Amino acid sequence: MRSLGLYRVLFSVTVALGAFGAFSLIGSVAANQNQSTADSGAGSQSCPKNDSGLKLPPGFCATIFADGIGHARHMVVTPNGVVYVNTWSGDYYPPNETSHEGGFLVALQDKSGSGKADVIERFGETAKTGAAGGTGIALYNDSIYAEVNDRIVRYSMPAGSLVPQGPATTVVSGLPLGGDHPMHPFIITADGLLYVDVGTATNACQVKNRTLKSPGIDPCKELETRGGIWRYDAKKTDQKFSPADRYATGIRNAEGFGVDTAGHRIFVTQHGRDQLHANWPDLYKPDQEATLPSEEVLLLKQGGDYGWPECYYDPWQGKLVLAPEYGGDGGHSIGVCASKIGPVAAQPAHWAPNGMVFYDQKQFPARYRNGVFIAFHGSWDRAPYAQGGYNVVFQPLAGNRSAGGCEIFADGFAGSVESPEGAVYRPSGVAVGPDGSLFVADDMKGRIYKITYIGGSDANAGEAKFTPCPSLTSSAGDIVRAQAKPPEGTHPDAGAAVNLPVPPGATQEMVALGNRIYHGEVAGGTCTACHGENATGTPLGPDLTKNKWLWGDGSWAGITKTITDGVPTPKQYRSAMPAMGGAELTPDQASAVAAYVWALSQH
Repeated sequence: MRSLGLYRVLFSVTVALGAFGAFSLIGSVAANQNQSTADSGAGSQSCPKNDSGLKLPPGFCATIFADGIGHARHMVVTPNGVVYVNTWSGDYYPPNETSHEGGFLVALQDKSGSGKADVIERFGETAKTGAAGGTGIALYNDSIYAEVNDRIVRYSMPAGSLVPQGPATTVVSGLPLGGDHPMHPFIITADGLLYVDVGTATNACQVKNRTLKSPGIDPCKELETRGGIWRYDAKKTDQKFSPADRYATGIRNAEGFGVDTAGHRIFVTQHGRDQLHANWPDLYKPDQEATLPSEEVLLLKQGGDYGWPECYYDPWQGKLVLAPEYGGDGGHSIGVCASKIGPVAAQPAHWAPNGMVFYDQKQFPARYRNGVFIAFHGSWDRAPYAQGGYNVVFQPLAGNRSAGGCEIFADGFAGSVESPEGAVYRPSGVAVGPDGSLFVADDMKGRIYKITYIGGSDANAGEAKFTPCPSLTSSAGDIVRAQAKPPEGTHPDAGAAVNLPVPPGATQEMVALGNRIYHGEVAGGTCTACHGENATGTPLGPDLTKNKWLWGDGSWAGITKTITDGVPTPKQYRSAMPAMGGAELTPDQASAVAAYVWALSQH
């Protein structure tokens, strides 16, 4: 058993530390004092520009380092300040998009010291070669490692070159694809150990994924090839994915890695499971769909079992509890979860931690050292309540445990609407530069932000103003479409519903009722989570307004049947639709929703 990799970590998907071989890359290493900011507050210096739109703590500034580079996922930064980004065009994004020519991998260089990349070069495989890009990326031994489809490949970098000149060599192939979590983020340790996240294919290992009251498969065969961390040798080539190489298990989706080199620790994020109320309405209240379970930061241990799919983290009890698919009773029973490994820190439910980096540099005030920055992609499963996340959070750590609640460090990425279909930008990756700056990647429009501190390195961190994360036990709040409460109710789209067409055999009242169910005002409808507030689609579900149907003929009866039966095996989207949309609809309510959807498609 080789364990030295845990004690000498240099490179990760989010940060490159130490010397990078013979690279002769020209880049800015010093923190630029003329950065832009969104909301710098009262720092010792002012930020001359305000082009990022971000809200930051006092003394911090943000620059739009690059823009429009594709669906940017994870990044690494060389000691010379060159940023390398992996981009993706998988099922998380609208189908039939045109990919950037020149490759899914991007090199960004700021030669002028302006805080913005003035050299942008692409390389790697393209859509024409059958690639779809990827998430994971790392630096090791004068080479760039990147995920592409089911492989992790290596590009040798000649001295003085910004991009590789030759083809890639395959390091590992045969990584599982498909299902709910097809990405493969990874890190490489100093002695060449390669740790790969292989996310789960399902939400909770049910017999029928994301389906009302479908039990869990016991034992969960999926854990043989998914739901954990696998380890390989970055110095070898042509390795094949194998169940025998599993390093840790019970991790639903560990997209973020944070490496504490001094403390010899690797931390990973955990995306908490979805749809407790939608699939188990007898055991969970509607608002618990939005508040359970917490997102997690885990301390990675060889042979560790972190509980998925049998367990989830309940913040009210501060422990893992038994999932309903495996005999759980709504959060009371513990069962096998007593022997599983819980988190070292937790964050609000469904915020979606897509990237993480350990911060041990000195540019930022001392309170930010030896903790992790986490890129939260933003929720969908909090609907019909207000969504959350869409930000970068700082989680303080003290050795193997949390050092307190998290802080919302950077916010404003989404713009005025925090929802999957409304967000303008969504954080997906974080990396630390050699000068201690923090880079943030957005995977909607391909924007890269650079955040620096100009308030003075000796600022009194204890008096700094910051925004704490919401309490893990905060209520879900009001249903976002029904916050005003006159006796007759508040229906913002009532006029629009009146003007919608009515399918033959239905009534205007049915269309209006379907509108209210669709938006979560009646019967716990959850339609907006996947199809969007305006039914124009999200990465989780299709546009319902175009009169284009993947199932059925688009008639009122056909739409009613699809809603009633659900879609267990989607044709173009990664997540199944439960019967009745995961809500407790009566047949009449299902017909009403179908009438509303039909009306939208004909409007």
